[in-house]
Amino acid sequence: MKLHVNDAELEAEPAPGQCTRTFLREHGHLEVKKGCDAGDCGACTVLLDDRPVHSCLIPAARLDGARVTTVAGLAGPDGELHPVQQAFVERFGFQCGFCTAGQIVTAAALTAHDLADLPRRMKGNLCRCTGYRSIREAIETALAPAAPDAAPAPARAVGAVGCSARPEAAERIVTGAEPFTFDVALTGALHLRILGSPHAHARIRSIDTTAARAAPGVALVLTHHDVPDLRYSTARHEHRTDDPDDTRMLDEVVRHVGQRVAAVVARTPAQAEAACALIAVDYEVLPAVLDPEAARLPGAPLVHPDRTPADRVDDASRNVVLALHGGHGGDVDTALAGSAHTVTGTWRTSRVSHAQLECHGAIGSLDDDGRLVVRAGTQVPFLTRGELARVLGLDPDRVRVHTARVGGGFGGKQEMFAEDLVGLAVLRTGRTVVHEFTRTEEFTRTALRHPMRVAVTLGADDDGLLTAMKLDVLSDTGAYGNHSRGVLFHSVAESVSVYRCPVKHLDAEVVYTNNVPSGAFRGYGLGQVMFAVESAMDELAVVTGLDPFDLRRRNMVRAGDPLHVAHHGEPEHDLHWTSYGMDQCLDLVQDALADGTGDPVPDGPTWRVGEGTALGMMTTMAPFGHAATTTVTLLPGGRYRLGAGTVEFGNGTTTTHRQVVATVLGTTPDRVDAHHGDTDACGYDTGAFASAGTTVAGKALHAAATALRERILAVTGGGELHADGVTAAGGEWSFDDVLAGAASPGGVSLWVRQAAASSGSGLLTVGGL
Repeated sequence: MKLHVNDAELEAEPAPGQCTRTFLREHGHLEVKKGCDAGDCGACTVLLDDRPVHSCLIPAARLDGARVTTVAGLAGPDGELHPVQQAFVERFGFQCGFCTAGQIVTAAALTAHDLADLPRRMKGNLCRCTGYRSIREAIETALAPAAPDAAPAPARAVGAVGCSARPEAAERIVTGAEPFTFDVALTGALHLRILGSPHAHARIRSIDTTAARAAPGVALVLTHHDVPDLRYSTARHEHRTDDPDDTRMLDEVVRHVGQRVAAVVARTPAQAEAACALIAVDYEVLPAVLDPEAARLPGAPLVHPDRTPADRVDDASRNVVLALHGGHGGDVDTALAGSAHTVTGTWRTSRVSHAQLECHGAIGSLDDDGRLVVRAGTQVPFLTRGELARVLGLDPDRVRVHTARVGGGFGGKQEMFAEDLVGLAVLRTGRTVVHEFTRTEEFTRTALRHPMRVAVTLGADDDGLLTAMKLDVLSDTGAYGNHSRGVLFHSVAESVSVYRCPVKHLDAEVVYTNNVPSGAFRGYGLGQVMFAVESAMDELAVVTGLDPFDLRRRNMVRAGDPLHVAHHGEPEHDLHWTSYGMDQCLDLVQDALADGTGDPVPDGPTWRVGEGTALGMMTTMAPFGHAATTTVTLLPGGRYRLGAGTVEFGNGTTTTHRQVVATVLGTTPDRVDAHHGDTDACGYDTGAFASAGTTVAGKALHAAATALRERILAVTGGGELHADGVTAAGGEWSFDDVLAGAASPGGVSLWVRQAAASSGSGLLTVGGL
């Protein structure tokens, strides 16, 4: 079969049934991404004879004589960017960048006439990060002729903190050249596939892998008989004791549909999947509980009956992982009874998938020294290394975990879902092993947002001042308790302490069920409870006759107020006010709603327009500690190298870090090289969550850059540090002069290592939504 890919001839035969996406990637076109393999997300979009198609749906056998263009083929002959690519750079039409190749390919086939129907024209391309506004602006910039009074593209200043700086990876992202987790050559690697449970709750009476082990291409089969007899949590935190030890790599008891029963490692994914189907399992089906309300009742099936408080499970006999009960200010029912106005209601939220476009997964291998090396799509490489070493019985120094750019996370990759089995398979086979989740597995074998039932009762006086607040919260952690305790703890913190109220009371529990596990998700529980509290505040505005904005202004905390969480008798002791802008935020939102701007209302009788407001507050730190150790080094020619262990997944930390270092050292971000997300190449970092890439790693980098600046000026005897050297009293110093001076006898090191940490203290910023 002959075809042209990006104007280069390709002659090759696809495997029977192979799709175009995998065929192109096998021949080096790693810019064609996998987000679903079902034609839903568009990450794999290519032009087939100038028509955009989802390559995962096109049989490769149909390509004979065809002309295929990927995002890498859109650029001009001298490397100049296609107008759509350039517009995505200028308008910052990406965050993680995993979907960007497909977005650009689809948009490149549009014309200005398509702009009026752009949502429909682009409906085959999904983005989880941006909210689409920047994508729309980029496409409009590329396709629409600029009006004389059109606003120019935002200036991408060269530098300092406070400027809008272009991400260093921007041009690589829009051309498909920026590598993600699986964008490496995998020739000769083995592939791991999972046999999942068909039952919500069952005990494995027997499992026969004889046929699977004899199947073509199979190198290894693992069952619960073959894995360490050790329990841990897939959730990763600075302190591993934050989460229940309730998970085994492969377990003789399965507790939700889709749970791992066995793993097969084979030469190809198809061989591994075929061998999974040959495993014979005899299950004893057990009673299951799917309703969190029923899970606490007497006689309910117990999900983890053998877990104890020592495992961080409060009451396994009631399926309760964590219970929070208490209040302050007196009896809440008495206070409600004496209130001039009361409202009460119950709100429920559902489980939600993170839906990041890059699926979970990992690639494992052994280096030349026999160390285990895992390349993973993770937000927490150092925490993963620590737990992976513990589970596999290795010294942490014998394990390296590193990342490329990660295709979205949203908390879902603050877990260890693939690395454990991959690591064990590598140790057993001595070969490179790849495990890439399918989109189906993302829904059934990772973790979702905690569904919650939140009952709220509020009391207020005739002036609309809160007199009492009563909450009853029930959270469903599913079959395993990863992040269950932390999410419940966090969910009832700032959502309640944002309001001044003399009497507060809370009853909250998180329970096991036989549903898919829940885990970390953006907001970490706050959104669920805020939804209920803010909805109740709107109901209170109705009964008091107050404007919802005014009601919130009367009751929101002010700078310096003690912050009272409902179940604590005393105010939070580890939160510190650093800024306050909630009143300004409410003013901005109210003015914006009143100014008449915004998207026009579509014509027709079926459209209705509503408006609302909600108040939010969040600490800028994980509650139980976060740490980062960073380095900044002066290199020949006046370049700098920073090292930070945190991860880039669209959160912008690599851009921010370059800006911080450039600002302190008087240079520009393009002269700062960033090394990140590698347990071998960088200092320790708790991980990329809770905004810590800026507030902790950024603080450490600022300290390191400041110390390096002082050392440079110590060499020159003072002066002004700038992008090309130092202007000192004795004349100009080039950076090579500085390095030579530092290397002379009595000189100083121009490599600085600096740590920063949060030991439970949070920096508090507040704002209105």
